[in-house]
Amino acid sequence: MEIDLSEARQTFVTESIELLQEMEGALLRLEGSPGDQETINSLFRSAHTIKGSSGVLGIESVERFTHAVENLLCKVRENEIRIDKKIIEVLFECRDHIQVLVDCASSGAGLSQGLLSREAELVKRLGSCIGGRGDAPDKTTEKETSGAEAGEGRLAATNAWHISIRFNGDLFRNGMDPASFLNYLAGLGETISITPLFERMPAAPEMDPEECYLGLEVDFRSEFDKKTIEDVFEFAREGSVIHILPPHSRVEAYMDMIRSLPEDFLLLGEILIKGGALTQHELDEALDMQKGEDAGAEQHKRLLGEIMVNEGMIYPEVVDAALERQKLSQASRSKEARTMRIDANKLDSLINLVGELVISGANMGQHARRLKDGWLTESASIMSRLVEEIRDNAMRMRMVPIGETFSRFNRVIRDIGRDSGKDIELKISGGETELDKTVIEKINDPLMHLVRNAADHGIEMPEERASKGKAPKGTVRLNAYHDAGSIVIEVSDDGRGLSRERIFKKACALGLLSPAQTPSDSELFRLIFEPGFSTAEQVTKLSGRGVGMDVVKRNIEALRGAVDVESDGRSGTTVRIRLPLTLAIIDGFMVGVGGSSYVIPLDMVVECVEFSEAERRAANRRRYMNLRGEMLPYIRLRDFFGTQGQEARFENIVVVRCAGQKAGFVVDDLYGEVQTVIKPLGRVYRDVKGIAGATITGNGKVALILDAPALMEGAGGGATASNLN
Repeated sequence: MEIDLSEARQTFVTESIELLQEMEGALLRLEGSPGDQETINSLFRSAHTIKGSSGVLGIESVERFTHAVENLLCKVRENEIRIDKKIIEVLFECRDHIQVLVDCASSGAGLSQGLLSREAELVKRLGSCIGGRGDAPDKTTEKETSGAEAGEGRLAATNAWHISIRFNGDLFRNGMDPASFLNYLAGLGETISITPLFERMPAAPEMDPEECYLGLEVDFRSEFDKKTIEDVFEFAREGSVIHILPPHSRVEAYMDMIRSLPEDFLLLGEILIKGGALTQHELDEALDMQKGEDAGAEQHKRLLGEIMVNEGMIYPEVVDAALERQKLSQASRSKEARTMRIDANKLDSLINLVGELVISGANMGQHARRLKDGWLTESASIMSRLVEEIRDNAMRMRMVPIGETFSRFNRVIRDIGRDSGKDIELKISGGETELDKTVIEKINDPLMHLVRNAADHGIEMPEERASKGKAPKGTVRLNAYHDAGSIVIEVSDDGRGLSRERIFKKACALGLLSPAQTPSDSELFRLIFEPGFSTAEQVTKLSGRGVGMDVVKRNIEALRGAVDVESDGRSGTTVRIRLPLTLAIIDGFMVGVGGSSYVIPLDMVVECVEFSEAERRAANRRRYMNLRGEMLPYIRLRDFFGTQGQEARFENIVVVRCAGQKAGFVVDDLYGEVQTVIKPLGRVYRDVKGIAGATITGNGKVALILDAPALMEGAGGGATASNLN
């Protein structure tokens, strides 16, 4: 039966992407601290895990190249090679090449001649860094191979490793093949003998074809260390029982292993004899020792610790540290046991179902109020509360910290600084701020444009900064925080800032402004988001062609967000993006204008006040009202949307706040809070100003969701849907 490894390969791709991100972060840290041993170890572990996983799954292209990278990292880890800028640069390029190889493995694409040539060049450069010294990482130490310092107790005569493994019963269900582990193991040395064990296999009528009943006893000769051999079984470790004994281990160590396994004592002893791990005399002697042994628990613990040290498995100095960290390790394993991966499509399907449940619950509540049945109304109220809790929990499942997205730009800043000769530092704050995963995925490209522009156009050359009295090192900052039901992302730099004069001249040349106009800074700076607008004096490979900032604005507005710019020549430029926390379900405040219903995001609503007769009479003269001594600009939704019909006798103003500014929406009716499932608008209505989406109410009718930030831009100016820009 051929085993389907597609699921395992997809898991490999997902985990490799995470490990490659860790490698990139480790390399960035090493540029500042080349001697950080923990970072070097982290880098080695990431590469080693990718190599081992690809080897088990038979992805030879990834395994082969990553093995070459691991050779260099092994020398660095063992302090045989001192890491420097040249090595870091090579490792960055190797990391990128591994990413390409993983992508090819994911898509099933073959390697082009260009890729193979690139790989050959990188392997040659890796060899140059190593200096031609050896090609196998992690050779075993003299202590592991000779057994001369194995301490007290009779030593086994064999010079081979002994591996005893009882596979987890779910091995086949997880897409694993026992043969793949043996094939990968064979690449690390010489397999002397393999003895399969089927003692756990039940009678044929009781057998589950998807259950793995296999056990293996393997004798194996290799120059690699125990950690490397253990990593062969990384994917099978959970739920399996694995024992690995080094060459020339003590006889007592073999006996401890035998006593811990489920099969018959003598059967396992015979297997060890056949493999050369023990002689018959040694086995008989150990059996006699076992009969007379009556060791307590504490003595057993001391014996186990002695075996670990004497067998060369671990250094004595590490034992104490391991004991100190034992509780932390147990806590970490417990946390991992509580965590599981969920396919994003399944999560999206759950959110959609919750959305339909919200609509059905609202419908039930309306029927209960119409029928005026007390018991039914109470049941509808309880169900509404439970649905709201389900909704909140489902939405939290899609919320992820934005810090991971921010950290990816460290590499971008580093490469721009290297290519341009600038000294640039990226500072990140607010990385713990959570945002809907869907929003994070769609905001990555706009952020990339903004970060590149900040580093390429904003930050000056060190000489220019010094002449202005600034520090030679420029700073680009990424910050995120929550504000009024939205998330605000700021991309700022301490560079030269935007030139008002150059922007004005460019705007006049493009016909966006006339020379007689005197726009405010915010109005002028907003023009940089117009298509084809660029004031760059020279085009670089990163920016300056007038393409990008208009895409940034368009993508952000597609997410129901807004973007604005602040800049001056002293403190640089700040681009501020405001986005909704989620694109799926929100709490809303429903209002009515004429026969139409509208929903305002509840987090933006500050208060509702009556629109007095005096204010209504003044409405034709101005678009501001006095709100307890504060001038509040407002917009009449009836006029904005051109609603026909008789005006309401009484009107209300809904006061909203966004980006620190207040405005009012004049409406006819206030319907109250509603759970709002956001439905996208059709293509015909997608460009209608002032509307962010639609929702289905409990009675089955459609209500439009207001784009509050866009409406606030026109508040106080007599804006309408036809002239709002």
